[in-house]
Amino acid sequence: MIASRLPFEVIRQPSTMRAWAENLRRDGLRICVVPTMGYLHPGHLSLLRAGRARADVLIATIFVNPTQFGPNEDLAVYPRDEEGDIEKARECGVDLIFCPDVEAMYPQGYQSYVTVEELSRPLCGSARPGHFRGVATIVTKLFHITQPHIAIFGRKDYQQFAMIRQMSRDLDFGIEIVGMPIVREADGLAMSSRNAYLSAPERSAALCLYRGLKAAQARFHSGERDSLALLDAARQPIEDTELARIDYVDLRDATTLELVTSVSRPAVLAMAVFVGKTRLIDNAVLGID
Repeated sequence: MIASRLPFEVIRQPSTMRAWAENLRRDGLRICVVPTMGYLHPGHLSLLRAGRARADVLIATIFVNPTQFGPNEDLAVYPRDEEGDIEKARECGVDLIFCPDVEAMYPQGYQSYVTVEELSRPLCGSARPGHFRGVATIVTKLFHITQPHIAIFGRKDYQQFAMIRQMSRDLDFGIEIVGMPIVREADGLAMSSRNAYLSAPERSAALCLYRGLKAAQARFHSGERDSLALLDAARQPIEDTELARIDYVDLRDATTLELVTSVSRPAVLAMAVFVGKTRLIDNAVLGID
């Protein structure tokens, strides 16, 4: 267990969390926040440990944000385990957990939202209308409430990370945004709370995402730079998997998320794939040797 530097506490009210943050800043302490939707797995825990090493005070937020779910998505059944999450966070050295309810974050009459224009349009932005408006809004609110110096996000949702980094820069939040590598199971499946939805046959089929990424990476490292050839390599293992259906497989500039026809600077190979009814995302950044 990593030693916590403050008495461990779970905070429910935004006003209480903000008062804590103001006092911590007044005392000259460096605050790190790790926003999550809970149901913590080893990928989340790696973010918490990274935050523990970077700051005096580590705050984890646990909030299943309704505004980033579409009307036919899985908000009602999204996996939750608050008691288990709190214990896991404590073991990772979290000082404070901010765990509000929906009414506290979106009170009666709420009507203000944040949009990051261009980075939110492609990939999951086109597949899930309104999703990134919800993400940008809740992250902005969490930043204002917890007042961090540094915030840590996983890069499994690469578009989300890129968007939050841009938003923080554009709106002068003065927060260091850190993206951490994807954490994978031993067989390569990217860790995700939604993996809990997969049946045993679907769990096996889900490995097609990783196989597709590895196939494209192999082509890239052998010298291939044409986007169509790299995308064909990535799609083939998925198309050959009976339980899998491609939502998108795209190759885009790693900074702007614009489509690329040839990889001449870092590009992200991003994919979303339905395995059964479960939508999974994954990505790999193709650098330049």
